[in-house]
Amino acid sequence: MEINVLLDEGFEGCPEADWLQAVAGEVLAAEDVDPEAELGLVVVDQEEVQRLNSMYLGRDRPTDVLAFSMLPEMVPGEEETEADLPPFVEPPDEVLHLGEVIVSYPQAVIQAAERHHSVKKEMAILIIHGILHLVGYDHDKPGPERQMRAREEEILGLIEEKGY
Repeated sequence: MEINVLLDEGFEGCPEADWLQAVAGEVLAAEDVDPEAELGLVVVDQEEVQRLNSMYLGRDRPTDVLAFSMLPEMVPGEEETEADLPPFVEPPDEVLHLGEVIVSYPQAVIQAAERHHSVKKEMAILIIHGILHLVGYDHDKPGPERQMRAREEEILGLIEEKGY
């Protein structure tokens, strides 16, 4: 699996790119994603995540994690149907491009303090959440939300068992 990590500079205590890649790789493996798949993982500040949230989702506020799928059947949008979307162009490299997960490191720090656990654990939770969105999980209704939350807990347990 190719996991491309991009970290904004200046985040004191932010986990290293290798650790972030390892956690993302564990999530993808737990979800049995094709080993040839590619994923972008971007760690940004509050301002950037708010800008992206506003621009793409119409929510002018910061958030903890955003997931932008490159898979046509999983394009976010409450009012859109597949017929309303522009045609999806498959990359010529035959690699499964899942999309990007954008994590707000400052928000992870805040939430870790509120939840009384480590920033690494919070980062793992956010990475898991974002990747699950990319592979089709959602939490827009109570049933799917329970399923997604349960899967998040399972994968977090697997990651913690491996000592991440």
